[in-house]
Amino acid sequence: MKRVRLVFNPHADRGRAWDIASSLQAIIAGQAGFDWASTEFPGHATTLAREAGEAGYDIVAALGGDGTVHETVNGLMALPQDRRPLLAVVPIGSGNDFAHNVGIPIGHEQAMRRILEGTARPVDLGRISDNTGRTEYWDNTLGIGFDATVTLYSYQITRLQGFTMYLWAVIQTILRNHDAPHMQIQTDAETFEENVLMFTACNGPREGGGFLVAPEAKVDDGILHYAMIGNVSRAMMFRLIPEVMNGTHGRFRQVRLGTCRRAQLTIERPVTIHLDGEIFAGFTSTVTRVTIEVLPGALNVIV
Repeated sequence: MKRVRLVFNPHADRGRAWDIASSLQAIIAGQAGFDWASTEFPGHATTLAREAGEAGYDIVAALGGDGTVHETVNGLMALPQDRRPLLAVVPIGSGNDFAHNVGIPIGHEQAMRRILEGTARPVDLGRISDNTGRTEYWDNTLGIGFDATVTLYSYQITRLQGFTMYLWAVIQTILRNHDAPHMQIQTDAETFEENVLMFTACNGPREGGGFLVAPEAKVDDGILHYAMIGNVSRAMMFRLIPEVMNGTHGRFRQVRLGTCRRAQLTIERPVTIHLDGEIFAGFTSTVTRVTIEVLPGALNVIV
């Protein structure tokens, strides 16, 4: 009998996750080996996932959005590989981009049944370290500058959800925080420098509930894709937004698309950074140098 810990975030999708909790519980009613644990504070999913591995659970399921998955992944990666449970995801958040990118059904009841019926596949993860000594894992996207600031503004929006919420946050960021610091970027393939409005490293193609930032990215190809926008005008940024939605922004000369396995960025002044929609460096950031790298096949996910 497999032991499964369900890590449920009741605050996912701005608290709407509570509305479907009973239907999820009904699916596993009578199933032996399932343990239901609700998160109570930021970072709690990391602790619950790590403790599940230490206790010998076979599967840890993240019931929430991309933030819950991010925390759960970091808990699992704190364990030795031979004691690391499989990851399952039941997407009940605002964006659910990781679930979409790995092929997990967006319907929460269908995804819940996949815990019992699905098969595991290895996926890549990203890892970041910065000049302050911090290290953290990420599963979908890492954003420096523009889309990290978008994430910060999205936290303040309460009456919208999903893609519409992120789109409104994008508009606010263009109008209020149009900043392009100078960056030196060194990857395993090339070195360059310029003023950069947005740098996003992608394990999967989609973020923000549907923006195709890196349409060619795959979660199991052993490489990171990146999209970079230089110091463009506000008008040009508005022009690029629908292109990013469709994944056609790479045809513009102001956009640079590339791939790498490892990259180091040195920035002239502190920047905002998000990992999977979770803030790594906010408006009071002191981060001016980061190293990012891909960890091929680091985690097995039930799909």
